[in-house]
Amino acid sequence: MNASPLTLEPAFMLGPVPIAAPVVVTWVILAVLGVGAFLATRRLSTRPSAFQSLLEIVVVTIDDQIRGTMQTDPARFRALIGTIFLYVLVANWSSLVPGVEPPTARLETDAALAFIVLGATVAFGIATRGLGGYLATFAEPTWVMIPLNLVEQVTRTFSLIVRLFGNVMSGVFVIGIVLSLAGLLVPIPLMALDLLTGAVQAYIFAVLATVFIGAAVGERPPPRSEPTSSEGKTP
Repeated sequence: MNASPLTLEPAFMLGPVPIAAPVVVTWVILAVLGVGAFLATRRLSTRPSAFQSLLEIVVVTIDDQIRGTMQTDPARFRALIGTIFLYVLVANWSSLVPGVEPPTARLETDAALAFIVLGATVAFGIATRGLGGYLATFAEPTWVMIPLNLVEQVTRTFSLIVRLFGNVMSGVFVIGIVLSLAGLLVPIPLMALDLLTGAVQAYIFAVLATVFIGAAVGERPPPRSEPTSSEGKTP
């Protein structure tokens, strides 16, 4: 582990480009998730196995969270929110592999995830409301709020970075310190706690991403129905 979480030494050079260890771990995690998704979905059945049932529970849970937060069909957002949740979860749990520092314990990774959420928020907002409609949300409830709404975009992105980085890095530090002082078996309860913390942080990050995107998308007013021939007419 590096002496400081704010310094990053290259693990090797790919031509002129330095490649750091967290990037390599991220590549491995993405490869594992990609291959795992392919293997898990290539033989889906109407009579699901135990593993397929587990996958369906995960998908249904993600859909219910999106639907409950955004009050809309989750199909548009399932891939993004689900991928963010699974990546952050696996990245957090990678700290349990000896010699591996979780990518989410690095500011660079957390900043990249937060900017992905920011980009998705803007993209979904424009796609749903149109450019003018999305920009108009910064003037809600009044134009005086424009500076504050712009600052909010920056601060909530920064909060995503700091929250994930602080929680994951603190867990890595605590386990490393206890392991160096107390031996191999004593940190096992802390590692179990780290599993729980990693899952909670992945859930919180995904939920906050859902909330931010949902705020940008907003609820569209239902279409007005035309009055029938028997409505709105005096006998």
